[in-house]
Amino acid sequence: MRIVILSRNPKLYSTSRLVEAAEKRGHEVMVVDHLKCNIEIEKKSPKIFYKGEYLENIDAIIPRIGASVTFYGTAVIRQFEMMKVFSAVSSQALVKSRDKLSSLQILARAGVGLPKTVFANYTKDVEHVVESVGGAPLILKLLEGTQGLGVVLAETKNAATSVLEAFNGLGARVIAQEFIKEAGGADIRAFVVDGKVIGAMKRQGKEGEFRSNLHRGGNATIIELTDEEEKTALKATKALGLGVAGVDMLQSSKGPLVLEVNSSPGLEGIETATGKDIAKEIIRYLEIHVE
Repeated sequence: MRIVILSRNPKLYSTSRLVEAAEKRGHEVMVVDHLKCNIEIEKKSPKIFYKGEYLENIDAIIPRIGASVTFYGTAVIRQFEMMKVFSAVSSQALVKSRDKLSSLQILARAGVGLPKTVFANYTKDVEHVVESVGGAPLILKLLEGTQGLGVVLAETKNAATSVLEAFNGLGARVIAQEFIKEAGGADIRAFVVDGKVIGAMKRQGKEGEFRSNLHRGGNATIIELTDEEEKTALKATKALGLGVAGVDMLQSSKGPLVLEVNSSPGLEGIETATGKDIAKEIIRYLEIHVE
């Protein structure tokens, strides 16, 4: 197969591991910076021009699209799809997963467990927002935040109303979410490929930190999911139509609660924690669907 990995940096762990896994299995691989692609739109003749040549005879792509460039990255994936190229993550699924508000609505409709969440359009009734998620402490998230950035733990009602008012004043869209105390600053990431959980880890935030993101100093250990956690991860992935996903969940007294479904999950943390060759599983997924 001829595989294109859409990534802005070939030296990133996830990108280099995917290249390594594909080459080991005898495939030809090319890393393409999606922001440097020209999209040529014409009836029955879609093309992509990159670094002086047209990208032709491509069998499959693996999108590694950063959140800040979702718009153009999605357009490039869509163009490949118009060229009848199989994508590990479809353009439609990427858009759904990147819109935090929309993705939560889709997950709720699918019957997936979620922390109670409220979104208001710059409301002045911030006290009602706080009360609606069970009062303080609560989590406030910027809709555009990633990797734990733009996430605030408001420990008191006064702090929550002050932060909400400040965000409103800045014109920043925010969601309020109930704080799951029993999670203890930890969450679970289940890595799903082609409708199967192929690895899972528990991420624990560093002491005094409620965010468990590895980018913020958290640590990860291998974990075996309960049946309910596995079912929740698969249901969430299916609801968003993702072939490859990292499903982040909290362990709560109400059962597993999904925080987010990531369409470009990093491989370093999960491969290190589980010792599994996740990159190989993604390449095998392409092989099955392209054949």
